Amino acid sequence: MKFGTFLRSAFASADQVEAAQEREVQKEQAGVSPISEATNRSHGSYGGIVRSLVLRPQSGTQTLEVELYDGSGALDLVWLGRRKIAGIEPGSRMRVTGLVTIQNGRPVMFNPRYELNAKTGESK
Repeated sequence: MKFGTFLRSAFASADQVEAAQEREVQKEQAGVSPISEATNRSHGSYGGIVRSLVLRPQSGTQTLEVELYDGSGALDLVWLGRRKIAGIEPGSRMRVTGLVTIQNGRPVMFNPRYELNAKTGESK
């Protein structure tokens, strides 16, 4: 290990360490792209860990909003007309596929196809 690399790792914040670990996990996933590479109006598959889950009434329709994080960035997932999806909760690992749009500078995917993976610390 180079001295500079050692110093960066020794003084890295907890968020930086978590992001690096999540990027390593996602590199092992076949067929997923880093969220940081998502562009407007592009189809793609992304994997990560659920950081937050919010239920919002939006123009009379319930929406379930989930933030998916992969160490390179965050992707907002929105399911229209849903209150809850079994298995999706903070800490869950999942893979999503669908059309990405950029809204307010953030990548968003509406009603994506999804696969749930084992949570952090659980065996498959």
